[in-house]
Amino acid sequence: MNILENLNEKQKEAVEYINGPLLVLAGAGSGKTRVLTTRIAYLIEHGVDPDNILAITFTNKAAGEMKDRIYKLIGYFARTMQISTFHSFGLRIIKENFEYLGYDKNFVIFDSDDSLTIVKKILKNMNLDTDKYNPRGIRNKISSLKNELVSPQDYKKQAMTDFDKIVSDVYIKYEDSLNKNNSLDFDDLLILPIKLFKERKDILESYQEKFKYILIDEYQDTNEAQYRLTKLLASKYKNICCVGDADQAIYGFRGANYRNILNFEKDYKNAKIINLEENYRSTKTILEAANSVIRHNINRKEKNLFSNLDIGDKISYYRASSSFDEVKFVTSKVKELVDNGVSLNDIVVLYRTNAQSRSFEDGFLKTNIPYKIVGGVNFYNRAEIKNLLAYLRLIHNPNDDVSLERIINVPKRGIGEKTISNLMAMASLKNSSLYEAITSGKELLFKSLIEELRSVKDTMPLTEFIDLVLEKSGIKNEYKNEKTLESEVRLENLEEFKSVAKTFEDSEGVISLEDFLLNVSLISDNTEVKDVHDAVTLMTIHAVKGLEFDYVFLVGMEENIFPHANSMFSQEELEEERRLCYVAITRCKKKLYMTNARIRLLYGKDQVNPVSRFISEIDDNLLDNIGIKIIDANSKEMVYNSNKEEKVKLSDTYEEKEMDYEVGDFVYHENFGVGKVVEIIPNKKDPQRTLLKIAFKLPYGIKTLIYSHKSLRKV
Repeated sequence: MNILENLNEKQKEAVEYINGPLLVLAGAGSGKTRVLTTRIAYLIEHGVDPDNILAITFTNKAAGEMKDRIYKLIGYFARTMQISTFHSFGLRIIKENFEYLGYDKNFVIFDSDDSLTIVKKILKNMNLDTDKYNPRGIRNKISSLKNELVSPQDYKKQAMTDFDKIVSDVYIKYEDSLNKNNSLDFDDLLILPIKLFKERKDILESYQEKFKYILIDEYQDTNEAQYRLTKLLASKYKNICCVGDADQAIYGFRGANYRNILNFEKDYKNAKIINLEENYRSTKTILEAANSVIRHNINRKEKNLFSNLDIGDKISYYRASSSFDEVKFVTSKVKELVDNGVSLNDIVVLYRTNAQSRSFEDGFLKTNIPYKIVGGVNFYNRAEIKNLLAYLRLIHNPNDDVSLERIINVPKRGIGEKTISNLMAMASLKNSSLYEAITSGKELLFKSLIEELRSVKDTMPLTEFIDLVLEKSGIKNEYKNEKTLESEVRLENLEEFKSVAKTFEDSEGVISLEDFLLNVSLISDNTEVKDVHDAVTLMTIHAVKGLEFDYVFLVGMEENIFPHANSMFSQEELEEERRLCYVAITRCKKKLYMTNARIRLLYGKDQVNPVSRFISEIDDNLLDNIGIKIIDANSKEMVYNSNKEEKVKLSDTYEEKEMDYEVGDFVYHENFGVGKVVEIIPNKKDPQRTLLKIAFKLPYGIKTLIYSHKSLRKV
């Protein structure tokens, strides 16, 4: 079999380049996995021993699929090769060299829950308040430091704030605890091989001889530790092939550093760069839209996707009058597609944040359109929503034992299983509810909290009462103090629950807690997971990477939603949002819909957000504006014409001001505090977009910001 016969010229070039560093910039849908697997087969066909090949990817699933593909190409040899994730490869090295790292053979690996338990014990021994110093937040910070190769001693020198100093002390004790227990955590699987290779050159050389040919998938997603490990291994023979796409680098929040792929030519002199730009997935219109958005990013390698498929339909852009109108539009279009013979499995609704799923779930339920949530759970089945509902139900009905059991120790109040068992025994003896059986202890404080909330439940609007419950119960503070991405998502979901209450208030007028809970029960009962074979997919844009659909609805295209409000402070973070938009667009094969709303009910409040800048970055001739026409998409303001003219400022977070910053100036930022300008990056096309590189105190570090942002000023 000729393994090259189904490859285009650029793919063949990447496969046939055997010796020396190679960077394959593989655009979305350009066949990168085919190139990787065929390249491995080609190496073996041309005399490379399979044992000398190391192929690394990011998930066990991807590694398994790669093995299967190679097996089909070359057979048995694929079974003996090292094709694995970074962590699996790191574990192999540690197993083979544990004695040189100071471990016994029977070392154990702690998972994230084990690590959290250690941090909790350390905080308890230090007599620290876990409400103020959240164990999960500290555990995540330690993990982040380890992946950035920052040792406890180095971090101690950098610690500035009280929180930093506490994290530093916990970090030192945490590492001591791991060592005493002859144990590693997941991060050590990357860090210890690097440590070993730096301390023992002879061992490094043996692995360099072993793995003379290295292939890495999704190189744009590597963090500092992964980057250092592969660089050490490849430093002798430099037969390293990295495949990836800087335009699809969307995991900066996980510690991924897209600059690793941008700096490949600096790391490996005389590196060969091959662009895979032919897309086999999408229509020409969709690809032109993706290209027109991503070219606004400064930090990227030039690449333009093209397709030999049809031009395809224009992108349908719908500016709804409200978020309810947006949902109606999507559900009506989905029904229209189904009536035309499209399978629901070929349709996806993409949104920036998890909380946005709620309104679309409600919309699909009302219109009897089957749907499934991928990468998450249905809104009303999320733990934080169930906990809030349990509080509201217990406030309404103190005899609800199920709700009381769920939240009597949420957040943690030191009420354990033994206390609850005693309560059950007392309630059984008295033939009463658990609530009535409470007479003393910490559980009495909980009862007092519920009584306090019961006394005011009918004195304020539902949305305000829900806010009060979140505040008084401690749920909101718990997630705020956790300072993790997961806790931010949970907070957003809790805030979005207020939109449910606001919807009922708007439609029913004044509504009692009892009526509200009855209505929510009817909705949430319908969201139970059903075994459906044909359903619309709902998912975040982060979760859709690597997938493709015929029909894509990209919703919530507004400033502060997409791009996300958190990105407005930093050009670097804004560029990651733009890459996220690029990923979303390139998931689509046939027809793309983009929607937003003039007025949006989000987090219980009506919001008026400017139209997403990403809409204006798409060439006019690619958009079919349904009902609302863009008159001038290139100016800083976008004018819409429907029944009346409406002006929306795209850059209301910036202000016209003189550029009088110099390197060395001290500045103040509302979120990051005091920092120092270390570099100025001019923008000749738009001077108001001149960038400043500013060094802030840890944990923020160096940020790249637009100088004209309202949050920034000289000091």
